[in-house]
Amino acid sequence: MTKTLVIAEKPSVAQDIVRALTPVAGKFDKHEDHFENDRYVVTSAVGHLVEIQAPEQFDVKRGKWSFAHLPVIPPFFDLKPVDKTKSRLNAVVKQAKRKDVTELINACDAGREGELIFRLIEQYAGGAKPLGKPVKRLWLQSMTPQAIRDGFGALRSEQQMAGLAHAARSRSEADWLVGINGTRAMTAFNSRDGGFFLTTVGRVQTPTLSLVVEREEKIRKFISRDYWEIHATFGAQAGEYPAKWFDPKWKKGEDVEARADRVWSAAEAQAIANAVRGKQATVTEESKPTTQASPLLFDLTSLQREANGKFGFSAKTTLALAQSLYERHKALTYPRTDSRALPEDYLPVAKQTFEMLADSGMRHLAPHALTALNNNYVRPSKRIFDNSKVSDHFAIIPTLQAPSGLSEAEQKLYDLVVRRFMAVFFPSAEYTVTTRISTVAPHSFKTEGKVLVKPGWLAIYGKEAADEVEGGKDGDKGQNLVPVKPGEMVNTLQVDPKGLKTKPPARYSEATLLGAMESAGKQIDDDELREAMQEKGLGTPATRAAIIEGLLTEKYMLREGREMIPTAKAFQLMTLLRGLEVEELCRADLTGEWEYKLSQMEKGQLSREAFMAEIAAMTERMVKKAKEYDRDTIPGDYATLESPCPNCGGVVKENYRRFACVGKPGAEGCGFSFGKSPAGRTFETAEAEALLRDKKIGPLEGFRSKAGWPFTSEIVIKYDDEAHNYKLEFDFGDDKKGEESGEIVEFEDAALGACPICGSEVHEHGSNYVCSKAVPTTAQPTPSCTFKSGKIILQQPVEREQMTKLLETGKTDLLDKFVSMRTRRNFKAHLAWDKEAGKVNFEFAPSKFPPRPGAAAKTVAAKASKAGAAAKKAPAKKAAAKTTAAKAPRKAAAGKAPSAALAAVIGNEPVARPEAVKKMWEYIKTHNLQDPKDKRTIVADDKLRAVFGKDSAGMFELAGILGNHLGGE
Repeated sequence: MTKTLVIAEKPSVAQDIVRALTPVAGKFDKHEDHFENDRYVVTSAVGHLVEIQAPEQFDVKRGKWSFAHLPVIPPFFDLKPVDKTKSRLNAVVKQAKRKDVTELINACDAGREGELIFRLIEQYAGGAKPLGKPVKRLWLQSMTPQAIRDGFGALRSEQQMAGLAHAARSRSEADWLVGINGTRAMTAFNSRDGGFFLTTVGRVQTPTLSLVVEREEKIRKFISRDYWEIHATFGAQAGEYPAKWFDPKWKKGEDVEARADRVWSAAEAQAIANAVRGKQATVTEESKPTTQASPLLFDLTSLQREANGKFGFSAKTTLALAQSLYERHKALTYPRTDSRALPEDYLPVAKQTFEMLADSGMRHLAPHALTALNNNYVRPSKRIFDNSKVSDHFAIIPTLQAPSGLSEAEQKLYDLVVRRFMAVFFPSAEYTVTTRISTVAPHSFKTEGKVLVKPGWLAIYGKEAADEVEGGKDGDKGQNLVPVKPGEMVNTLQVDPKGLKTKPPARYSEATLLGAMESAGKQIDDDELREAMQEKGLGTPATRAAIIEGLLTEKYMLREGREMIPTAKAFQLMTLLRGLEVEELCRADLTGEWEYKLSQMEKGQLSREAFMAEIAAMTERMVKKAKEYDRDTIPGDYATLESPCPNCGGVVKENYRRFACVGKPGAEGCGFSFGKSPAGRTFETAEAEALLRDKKIGPLEGFRSKAGWPFTSEIVIKYDDEAHNYKLEFDFGDDKKGEESGEIVEFEDAALGACPICGSEVHEHGSNYVCSKAVPTTAQPTPSCTFKSGKIILQQPVEREQMTKLLETGKTDLLDKFVSMRTRRNFKAHLAWDKEAGKVNFEFAPSKFPPRPGAAAKTVAAKASKAGAAAKKAPAKKAAAKTTAAKAPRKAAAGKAPSAALAAVIGNEPVARPEAVKKMWEYIKTHNLQDPKDKRTIVADDKLRAVFGKDSAGMFELAGILGNHLGGE
């Protein structure tokens, strides 16, 4: 019987598919990497299992960071497995190649990335020739069992998905071409003076960064101007009301800071106040009703913006929460959407959703859902139901499944979506807006009043409604106005000029940066207009969070509170790209055009070949500009440091590559300079200032060796006798020079504990913890011990208390910030004293996950099988010996019977020496037997006195003492 293989994007989705299909397709058997019944085999990826790479013949292994091999534009791409998920890939490919599997169903996430994940797996499984099995597409907007079954009833054909598949591959290849060539070209340019300065660029990442840098440049260059507003209080028969002076003839001009209610001199403001003070005013007013509709339904970007503004959630956090509510709780529809409308046939589902909410027991939401049902609010509306505004996905709304067991953050996000979903069906909020003009000729004062007549959708938000009211917080708007009779003259009771200052533009928060990415940097506040622009945005709703996180990881930006602040590294990159005139990587709107073309390709309106030809031309141009740039420096806006040159006292200025002395006024520079980016880490101006002032700074993180490995170091400026000038050096605190010169070391800190080699005191020294006998001291000029351990190991700071713990107990707590030199990934480990190696080593915590039942048996069987295969090839005697060895159980570490004295402390069970030491320490700690003045000394009680043979013992004597009490050991 033939079967259909279903490939989901994640294991959790595969399980949901199995649960949904079981009632209609029969029970599934669970295997190690898949589920199977008579009709279906269901397996899953874990995100991307395969990535593209240059084919072997076009791949540059050596010298890839030089211009000689650029640009790299292969005519096609090869595939390679993602290292950490290779076993999962092999499991999926095994199922795809089965002879009884005759059809594949792509059940990866409904979007561009999901399409790419499946297509690359399918291509990889086929190898040199295509797999040749027909493919259908499962397109899920909701993860409820019924929605999954409906999806299987409406599978899409391969032809229907061709446009999306082309766009997915083109996006991936375009990012590779621009990222690889751009990064290598800019790194080669920045490393021309020596060292290795990794400079990453990306097709979407770099234009996004340019938005943040341009905003910061405006803030830094902003010059605040003084202006005045004239605030008045008028008295009518019914009471007082406030007003603000304005110029009725004012028109918008070139001055972006000009407003109808601003005057630019104190004298003019005072003159207006004096002219009207104490006089009577005539009043005209106009009242008209106005309405305010609720905001549109959420797409991912608007949800991320709202959650960032209301709760401070990062875009990454919001996406993760929405994905959990979709996948795990089945409470929201597919979140990675760019649509803010629903399909036109979704009205019955919307009604059912309101019925679920009304009956859900969620007290803060149910009454509003009941109101909507009772008043027949759920009706057809082009603002909500519009097929032309639904592409692959529709807006994020609650599903028919009421959630339970949500975390606090998940509940907040769920409520946000539910309230917005309900609000869009509720009537508009209705106001009466009154505009009152009080005139003391020739001066006019305006007062605006806004009275909420019917709350409409604002009722759903309750106390938050004031924040939702447009203009409700603007001081002289939103208040109730006392009435003025027709023809009544009012008195000017008080007039005060109010001095204010213009403000620079605000820094981007994640919410505003997401909005800028969506509109490719154009400031668009209107929902409908933003929706029309979003196809030309930077990235997609699904990728924007990852782009922002990538910029933070590469230290191009910092997150301070809710503000996104670009670093010196970001400014240096933008200076370089502008100087090289590589506009495509600087301008958000140009890169937005690429994204628009990808969306056209999805719809079959643009060929893949035409798009990739444009990307290749852009890549060649970018590399050519960097390769042929022949000037000494890049033009830019550079800083002048306040601290003088340490060599001649001259002025130190920044240029593209260095901070250099330009000399005192009227004199030339003395030649002193230091690189802005030693070992690939760019100095902030404040850091360069501190280094010049104090002649040292650090230790700083983020440096990279020539081979690309990360390291941490202090930086110092030292006088070089040969050059007769100061120069910058790394100071790793490795005190070999002091040891070799015999310079006497005097320790000023308290000892941390006893040296595990010789028992002497361990102290801090430079960037290490060292034994007092490992360096020259007054007491011992010639070192006799070798104990030394770094204060920072693989980027993990080792605090004093952790070293004390290691010296006392043999190991530190579990530390979690080590960075592997090989993989560059974070890992967790204890630092422990390794007696055999004579140094501090890593000790890894045991796995939290026990081996699967039967795994041990499988391993033994596999080993026996291998032993048998080897035996066939080996001579008879060797085979017999191997068989005997295979049968013989591995010898366990033998336990020895404790002496009577030791048994009184640790019990009678046979025990190995390390275990005996551990039990002894438990006894010592329990009975508080460490000397409070010197914790390295154990004060014996009656039981320990029988073991020690004396009143006390040093902590490092324990192992030797216990050895004498363990079965003749």
